[in-house]
Amino acid sequence: MHCPFCSAEDTRVIDTRLVAGGEQIRRRRECQSCAERFTTYESAELLMPRVVKSDGAREPFNDHKLRSGLARALEKRPVSTEDLETLVNQIQHDLRATGERELPSRTVGETVMRRLKAVDQVAYVRFASVYRDFQDISEFQDEILRLKTEQQASAAASSGQP
Repeated sequence: MHCPFCSAEDTRVIDTRLVAGGEQIRRRRECQSCAERFTTYESAELLMPRVVKSDGAREPFNDHKLRSGLARALEKRPVSTEDLETLVNQIQHDLRATGERELPSRTVGETVMRRLKAVDQVAYVRFASVYRDFQDISEFQDEILRLKTEQQASAAASSGQP
């Protein structure tokens, strides 16, 4: 690994940790020439399916677009950057696990919403409002009622009540 400060070829690893739910390795490095320290991330390069938009256009999966959309939904919510990275990795894993070379954008959006709902329900409603293009307050209310109903059904099922 070349030093980003002086371009020397000799750097040494001083710390290695797993991050993003074990999907990445974070390495702290130190340059042997200038003694500057820097961080690198290592992850497996796996092919993501192409995304087929609603108008039929095909484009490569864009993890930056996914990450920024999730970051907007999670803005000012109690979710750490590492949790965001874990969420991105889980969504990418789910999409790769389909085994398809191409996926409709609808499948991508539904996968994002399913994972986001489990992490933060406020962020889920924010994301859903943009993704499903809510037009008025009643659509927000309907989605919140749907969440409450699911939550109550889940609580009843876990307590053994009918």
